[in-house]
Amino acid sequence: MSANDLKKLSPEQIEAFGKEMDALRARVVADLGERDAEYIRGVVTLQKKLEVAGRGLLFFGFLPPAWLGGVAALSLSKIIDNMEIGHNVMHGQYDWMQDPALTSKNFEWDNTIHGDSWLYTHNYIHHTFTNVVGKDHDATGYGVMRVTDETPWHPIWLLNPVFAALLQTFFQWGTALQELESEKIISGEKSWADAKEGFARFRDKAGKQALKDYVIFPLLSGPGAPFTFAGNAVANIVRNLWASSVIFCGHFPEEVQTFSIEETQDESHAGWYYRQVLGSANFTGGQWVNVLSGNLSYQIEHHLFPDIPAFRYAEMAVEVREICDRYGIDYHEASMARQLGSVWKKIFRYSLPDELPLVNKLPFIGKRTKANAPAAVQNTTVTPLSTVERNKELVGAAS
Repeated sequence: MSANDLKKLSPEQIEAFGKEMDALRARVVADLGERDAEYIRGVVTLQKKLEVAGRGLLFFGFLPPAWLGGVAALSLSKIIDNMEIGHNVMHGQYDWMQDPALTSKNFEWDNTIHGDSWLYTHNYIHHTFTNVVGKDHDATGYGVMRVTDETPWHPIWLLNPVFAALLQTFFQWGTALQELESEKIISGEKSWADAKEGFARFRDKAGKQALKDYVIFPLLSGPGAPFTFAGNAVANIVRNLWASSVIFCGHFPEEVQTFSIEETQDESHAGWYYRQVLGSANFTGGQWVNVLSGNLSYQIEHHLFPDIPAFRYAEMAVEVREICDRYGIDYHEASMARQLGSVWKKIFRYSLPDELPLVNKLPFIGKRTKANAPAAVQNTTVTPLSTVERNKELVGAAS
C-alpha cells in the first residue's frame, strides 16, 4: 500500500481534531437560514434562464452566432444544474428548507445517472469509504484508469491516457454505469444477474435523457434539427469535460493519499474526518470557478461536511485550514491548472511499467514514491443497492 499519514497523529490528537470539526459543523448548521435559501434559489433561477436561452437560440442554430450562443448558454446551464444544484441538493444540503424542488429524495438532474444510483455509489460508497482501495470505486480510477500502485500494471495500461481522455469526454455515461462495476462483469467477478437492477436504473434514466437531448428537442426545431442535435451533443461534452476536470482535481492529484481496508477497519468518526483531509485536494480559481464547480473547489471541506450547503465552504475553509495547521496536517491546495497538471502526470506515470527505470526520471510524469511494492487490491464486497427505499436512506449517511 502506498504511504499515507494515518499514523502521523496519535489517537488522542485525532479525537481532538474530530471534536473541532464537529464544533465547526454544529456552528454552521445552527446558522443556516434565509441567506442560504436565497442563494440556492438564485442559482436555480440563473440555471433556468440559461437553459431557456440556450435551447431557444439553438432553434435558430442555422445562424452561426445563434448556434454558438446556444451551445455556450446550454453548456453553462448543464454545468450549474449538475454541479452547484444537482450534486449539492442530492447530498441533502437543502433538505432543511422542506422545499420539494430542492429535496434530495425528489431531485432529478440533467444527467444520465439515475438519482438512486448516485445516492448509493456517491453519497454512500464514496463518501463513507473515501479513497479506501477495495471499497471506494473512485479511488482506483472508476475501474477504467490506473491511478494507484494497488492496480497491477498490465500492457493495457499503456492506454491509460486514452482511457482517461475518453472518460472525461463521456463522463456522464461513465458515472451512469458506475454502479454496474462493468470491469468486474468482464473479469467474471460479477454476473450480469448481479447488475440487473442497476442496469434497469441506467436504462430508465439514460434513455429519458437521450430522448430529450437527441430526439425531442431536435424534432421541435423542425428543419433546424441537425443544428439542435449537434448543439446538445457539444453542450453535453463541454459539461462532461468540465465536471470530470473538477472531480479529477479534487481526488487524483499526486499529494492525495489512499488507504487500505485494514487501516480503516476500526476507524472512529474523528478518524473518518482525518482521512477526508488526507484523501482530498482543493483548487483555486475565483468566485465563478467556485460556482461552476459546485464549490467542489473546496473538495476537502466537501468531504468533511457533505451535507452542509457548499455555499458555506469558502467560509469554513478558513477555519479548517487553521485547524489543520495547528495539528500539522497537510492541507492540499493549488490552482486548478496545477492540480489538473498533477493528475495528468500521474495518469501518464501509471501507464508505464512499475519496474521501468525511466518512470522516476521523466520530468513530465513526475516521480513515484512508494512505501513498498504494489500489492493486488483485496476483493471486498460492499453491500449492494437492493431497493430504491434502501438507497434513499443513504442520503448524507457519511456526514
